[in-house]
Amino acid sequence: MDNCITWVGIDDSVKTLNIAVFYGGEENPRFESVYPNDSTGLGRLAKKLKTLPGEVRCVYEAGINGYNLHRFLTKHRIFCDIAAPSLTPRQAGKRVKTDKLDARKLARFYRAGMLTSIVIPETDQESLRDMIRAREDALEDLQRARHRLLRFLTRRGYRFIGGKNWSLGHLKWIKGIVFEKPLDQMVLDEYRLTLSEEAERLKKFEKMIEELGSQEPYKKRVSYLMALKGIKVLTAMTIIAEALDLRRFTDAPAFMAAIGVVPSENSSGEREIKGSITKTGNRHLRRVLIESAWNYQRSAVVGKTIRKRREGLPANILEIAQRCDRRLNYKFRHLVNAGKDRRKAAVAVARELAGFIWAIGQVA
Repeated sequence: MDNCITWVGIDDSVKTLNIAVFYGGEENPRFESVYPNDSTGLGRLAKKLKTLPGEVRCVYEAGINGYNLHRFLTKHRIFCDIAAPSLTPRQAGKRVKTDKLDARKLARFYRAGMLTSIVIPETDQESLRDMIRAREDALEDLQRARHRLLRFLTRRGYRFIGGKNWSLGHLKWIKGIVFEKPLDQMVLDEYRLTLSEEAERLKKFEKMIEELGSQEPYKKRVSYLMALKGIKVLTAMTIIAEALDLRRFTDAPAFMAAIGVVPSENSSGEREIKGSITKTGNRHLRRVLIESAWNYQRSAVVGKTIRKRREGLPANILEIAQRCDRRLNYKFRHLVNAGKDRRKAAVAVARELAGFIWAIGQVA
């Protein structure tokens, strides 16, 4: 059957597209070329691919160029897959790496079925995901602005001892600082202005995400996910944006593996060695689930806020949420009482939390 298929490996960079074409099961590429990664080059590439014999299957790795190449080829009725880079086999003995060799490697691995394809989001889904990630960027920028201001004040001998940093009292203290030297005052004013601007930008993103979460087509899924402790609108929208559709995962362990919270393993024969989590897959999902997992170190008793969020939800969703409360609270306490580090306990709880999220996703 493979003899009727033309396999095309594409190594895409910002400026160029290197392609390697294999006919059927041939060992060496029948055709290789380089195209500019622009509208003209894409047009020439599509024209060339349409002249190839048999069924044409293309593949390239996910990277900084996003899904543009996939969508362009799909529009021209040319089959194209995108491979997950973190799951592409690495040849330990290879010490030479070029774009040309990478294109050959992708085609060979694709033909052998050794690549893992990623799910391509619709344009609306991609827009939502970009907004969620832009909000994360704004949060990182705010943290950097805070650190720079604190380091500047520390170098000048100012240190807040009246409570926690970035509390109302801390912000009032920063606002009241005045330097005698004009240059120092100018630096302080600029740092404070940057801090204010970054905080405002973060609020703008969060307000927009909150509004989207209360609208269709997200409202129902958000309300179901918020039945779980530690999941509010921002976390629920992150799960929706990054996971795309939880029903595409065959079971809960598949979802856990996709976000890299399963243990790594290096076993051979009778020796079994398990290590830290793999950290492969979607790091954005992994981060929000670990953050949410910390909520289960407290009592399993449901408070007023959670009860209000669960009002009017279907019985099967409530059952999942209640089982999650009991199971994860017990898991967290059991691990900590057994001497496990709290951070490792949170990761273990996040793994099981992923299972309950997957269960809700099969209903939502």
